[in-house]
Amino acid sequence: MTDLLRLGLHDLHVSLGGKMVPFAGYEMPVQYPAGVMKEHLHTRAAAGLFDVSHMGQVILRPKADMATLCAGFEAMMPVDVAGLAAGRQRYGLFTNEQGGILDDLMFANRGDHLFVVVNAACKAADIAHMQAHLATVAEVLPVTDRALLALQGPQAEVALSRLVPQVTAMRFMDVAVVDSLFGALWISRSGYTGEDGFEISVPEGGARGLAEALLAMAEVAPIGLGARDSLRLEAGLCLYGHDIDQDTSPVEAGLTWAIQKVRRTDGARMGGFPGEARILRELAQGPARRRVGLRPDGRAPMREGTALFTPDGAPAGRVTSGGFGPSVEAPIAMGYVDAAHAEIGTSLMGDVRGKQLPLSVCDLPFHPTTYKR
Repeated sequence: MTDLLRLGLHDLHVSLGGKMVPFAGYEMPVQYPAGVMKEHLHTRAAAGLFDVSHMGQVILRPKADMATLCAGFEAMMPVDVAGLAAGRQRYGLFTNEQGGILDDLMFANRGDHLFVVVNAACKAADIAHMQAHLATVAEVLPVTDRALLALQGPQAEVALSRLVPQVTAMRFMDVAVVDSLFGALWISRSGYTGEDGFEISVPEGGARGLAEALLAMAEVAPIGLGARDSLRLEAGLCLYGHDIDQDTSPVEAGLTWAIQKVRRTDGARMGGFPGEARILRELAQGPARRRVGLRPDGRAPMREGTALFTPDGAPAGRVTSGGFGPSVEAPIAMGYVDAAHAEIGTSLMGDVRGKQLPLSVCDLPFHPTTYKR
């Protein structure tokens, strides 16, 4: 792992017994001594602390005014940027001319600028993409001197409010900048587990102090990549490069909730984004395939790449994410199937090491979300 980058909190992860593995160009903790299962269940029951500093943090500062910046950013995705109020965050999708997804991201309106968080494996490409498309309207400023922590779970508010009392007033997708003993914290009430929680951008110099203060609380435990993946799978959330990619449209991926009415056909700002012809057509007519939840009938997990067939042996699709769901105590998966086989309850077969095993199409998410609305 000599060519990998290290997180600012690398030494803390090692001291906590974190097992470090390569991920998106970084050495990342995949688990701690408690193990993936216990970490997952602890997050669902109390609060888990994740180091997600490998993600890309970017500030978009307007060269003229916020309206011009928002219009430029909105032209890069099928999402309502102009209508996002100050102090709020939204899920976004960069699309290409073919209607595929270049990356999924979060962006926040912080009054006089936008704050964007992109996926680690895509951040260099995303920053270049923003610099190319926003050159006349924004300064694109990568944030390189801050860590990013996620505190997730039903006790996340109780824990964080001991240090930052203001978070109790926040609702899902609110953002705030709050002074603290650890420096100015950029906080959003959001996350990647399906649980209530927060993502906290903290100055590098205060990151270890904040992490240790949280980990000293009985509710909070360190959580690695393994449990992060099983939590997001139970929540039915996409992993870029697996469940969504440059060939997948937002409509195929079941992300139509992220395309607000104002950007759709007959909306006030219809289209005007890359791939609009395909995306608007699929919104109107339906896509040829759909992302669905999948429930194997037995105890054997069906992992990414598992080919799916109809009961009579015709190809039907493939699994893009799969594993064991600790909270649902059963194997779970997501994947793409032909639209004709996407109805809830449809019976399919998965090829697991040459054996045809039964599974069925099911609703997402597998575990209910607990966001604070």
